[in-house]
Amino acid sequence: MIDWSSFRPEKGCLLLSEPTLADPNFARTVVLLVAHNEEGSVGFVLNRSLELGLSDFGESFSGIEEKVYEGGPVELETLHYLHDSGEQIPGAERVMDGLYWGGDFELMMQLQRGGEGKVHSRYFLGYSGWGPGQLEAEMQEQTWLTIRVEAPLIWDTPATQLWETCIRRLGGEAARLAGYPMDPRWN
Repeated sequence: MIDWSSFRPEKGCLLLSEPTLADPNFARTVVLLVAHNEEGSVGFVLNRSLELGLSDFGESFSGIEEKVYEGGPVELETLHYLHDSGEQIPGAERVMDGLYWGGDFELMMQLQRGGEGKVHSRYFLGYSGWGPGQLEAEMQEQTWLTIRVEAPLIWDTPATQLWETCIRRLGGEAARLAGYPMDPRWN
C-alpha cells in the first residue's frame, strides 16, 4: 500500500499527478514547484510541449529555436522560463542546484543567441498556481505524489518520458503506477 502521507510539497520538488487524475489540465503531468509557502504555490508543467517555438513569437525571438511548453492553466498570455545560467542572470531565483527561475530576460535572450556553451532552458506559456492551503488539500485527496530530483534529470529526460521516469524512481508500490492505463477501462 502506498503511504500517501509521505508526499509533501516543497519548493524544488516535482509533483507527479496520480495516474487516474481526470482534470485535463494535469493528467499525467510533472509540475516543478518553484514556490511553495503560506501564500500558495507556483509551478510549471514540464512535460506538455506546445506546437510552438520561441521563434514563433516574432522577430525579437528570431534565431532562438527553443520549444515552448504549457506551464499550466493560469495566465496563459504570460511567458516564463527556467534555466541553468544561475547568477549570470540577475534576478534569477534558485529553485535547486543547476535550475533557476526567471531573471533578466534580455540577458537570457543574449545568452541563447550567443552560442557560448550549452544553456539549458525551458520556456512556458502560463503557470500552475494554488492558493493558500489548496495544494495541501489536493495532497490529502491523493492527487499528487512528490519526488526530489536533481536538475540533470529535468534537463536530460525527454518530456514525453518524464512522468513515467519519475514515477518509476519512487520505487515500491508507487512505481507500479507507471503501468496504469490512461483509462482504467482499457485494463
